[in-house]
Amino acid sequence: MPTYEYQCDSCGYIFEEFHGINDEPIKICPKCGGSVRKKLSAGVGLIFKGSGFYITDYKRGNSSKDESKSETSKSEKSD
Repeated sequence: MPTYEYQCDSCGYIFEEFHGINDEPIKICPKCGGSVRKKLSAGVGLIFKGSGFYITDYKRGNSSKDESKSETSKSEKSD
């Protein structure tokens, strides 16, 4: 569930609320009782934790060279 950021039109109080996408947005300021509006926020970037993501998933190396070597060795064995 995403975190939404709201700002009160009356007092300027900024707060965050954690609720589902289909839930009704917050309409009343918890501080003064005034009306609030949802702010646009950048959100959070994707973070990979742990080891091995780069090596196993994103490494761009000599994969085409390795494939050509394996094809060459296969053709040499069949001769």
